[in-house]
Amino acid sequence: MKSEWRLFKDGNWSEKIDVANFIALNYKEYQGDESFLAKPTQRTMNVWHKCEDLLKEELRDHVLDIDTENFSGINSFGPGYIDKDNEVIVGLQTDAPLKRIVNPYGGIRLALKELDVYGYSMNKDKLANFKEFRKTHNDGVFDAYDKTIRAARHAGLLTGLPDAYGRGRIIGDYRRIALYGIDYLMEEKKNDWDNVFIGTMTEDLIRQREEISMQYRALEEIKKMATSYGFDISKPANNAKEAIQWLYFGYLAAIKENNGAAMSLGRVDAFLDIYINRDIEEGNLTEKDAQELIDQFVIKLRLVRHLSTILS
Repeated sequence: MKSEWRLFKDGNWSEKIDVANFIALNYKEYQGDESFLAKPTQRTMNVWHKCEDLLKEELRDHVLDIDTENFSGINSFGPGYIDKDNEVIVGLQTDAPLKRIVNPYGGIRLALKELDVYGYSMNKDKLANFKEFRKTHNDGVFDAYDKTIRAARHAGLLTGLPDAYGRGRIIGDYRRIALYGIDYLMEEKKNDWDNVFIGTMTEDLIRQREEISMQYRALEEIKKMATSYGFDISKPANNAKEAIQWLYFGYLAAIKENNGAAMSLGRVDAFLDIYINRDIEEGNLTEKDAQELIDQFVIKLRLVRHLSTILS
């Protein structure tokens, strides 16, 4: 057992990626009441007060700011903070709170329409380069439509076709980063590429191998992003604070790269509770400390923003 897994019950999860097995073996049901809860710490209140001021500005102006110099990407932006001295969980979509990202990869016309709604325009050189060298998902979808599908879509007989955003609901298992560390996840992807998805190079196999390569590089990008904040997520999380931070870095990478409200964090409560309970049992964490970690994690989630053509 790795030192980061101390006091956890061994099982299938320690031999291969199996988060469900880890939770089943290590979660301890709490049957008490809410009396254990602690009030927000002063550090949390300092962070939240700054957020409240920013949220009021956003409500007044519809958007606080939009980055028109960079397109979406895991490492398109430098580190961002709300109140660095008081934050215990760090990381923002861009380099400033509530600054929104331009994501053109689903469809460039939609992205430009979103910017126009709010009175912004994209850097002309960046836009020209994108149009010259990239094909969007929307372009690909419409290249594949036949005239019957196009007519049905135009008439409104069919809706929800996969154009513009280029995705359905995305639910990633970001807990894996905390439990196993990025390096192990990369090793598993390399093993898939070298030993599992091999054989006759059919169209399906070529696509699978290409996607595994992209996934491997994305994990490397997440690791690089975490490093910019001063964290090494190559290894498993060693405590509850790291578990929350590692998990959040995974989710943060997803919302830096993908647009739309259909980005789901998934169920993380039982998973994080295992780490919190262990730290409390070891005497390394108090209920007040745990409350601070969760409060600040939730603050980060509440600041997630995507561009939309609807003023709200």
